[in-house]
Amino acid sequence: MKGQQNTDFDRIADAIFYLRKNFKTQPSLEDVAGKLRLSPHHFQRMFTDWAGVSPKKFLQYTTLEYAKGLLKENGSSLLDTALDSGLSGTGRLHDLFINIEGMTPGEYKNGGKDLSINYSYAECPFGKLLVASTPKGICYISFFENEKKVFQELKSIFPNATYNQTVDMIQQNALFIFTHDWSQLGNIKLHLKGTDFQLKVWETLLKIPMGKLSTYGQIGEQMGNPKATRAIGTAIGNNPVAFLIPCHRVIRSSGEFGEYHWGDSRKVAMIGWEAAKTDLVNRNDL
Repeated sequence: MKGQQNTDFDRIADAIFYLRKNFKTQPSLEDVAGKLRLSPHHFQRMFTDWAGVSPKKFLQYTTLEYAKGLLKENGSSLLDTALDSGLSGTGRLHDLFINIEGMTPGEYKNGGKDLSINYSYAECPFGKLLVASTPKGICYISFFENEKKVFQELKSIFPNATYNQTVDMIQQNALFIFTHDWSQLGNIKLHLKGTDFQLKVWETLLKIPMGKLSTYGQIGEQMGNPKATRAIGTAIGNNPVAFLIPCHRVIRSSGEFGEYHWGDSRKVAMIGWEAAKTDLVNRNDL
């Protein structure tokens, strides 16, 4: 089953890449299905199962015009306006009380020598994940293709920690975000190793609502440091918690989606999935 799921994800990733590259021509369902050597009906059903929205609707959400429209919606004050504009339904990430607690200076310097870290492997709509937690909260989430490689990446952050391959409630609660009604979640706490500047950048990312986008410059304005875009970009690239800290919602000021640590196609998939979920909640709220 997992092998088939991986094959299906690869096909959807290929479809997303094709749609992203050819959005100006608005390819038809038959065009995309043909590229994947699937029947239009089978492709439509598979894509909808994975992305939560039809290929046609997804294409509408992920065109360059959509990204630019989001940025122009409220001008330079997009972040503040979005937070104050009634985005209060159960399907909004900023309603989740995600709190960041930085490592103590001792934990930071000694590579997690006294930390006990639980980790496990899981799957979500966007691929396979390694999820790791300390008794204080989630310390690492990463998409991966190779289990050994991603585990070594985790160990490079906390080289002196004790590791236990086990699933705990902290991990499960964080993973519920992909499949459950978010109003049923408890508080999600993050226990992160980072400089004061990095922690501030990651906290600012949490203020970008689901279904909205921001730019590096707007993140800098939000932090009161608009000239630090290069340092902000580096901190975003070092984000240790995929999806929960939504670095995928940051794009270039031109409207281009830009690169993503865990794959450009995955970033586009996330933006489209969140836009579809937000649109559904908005229609249900009417």
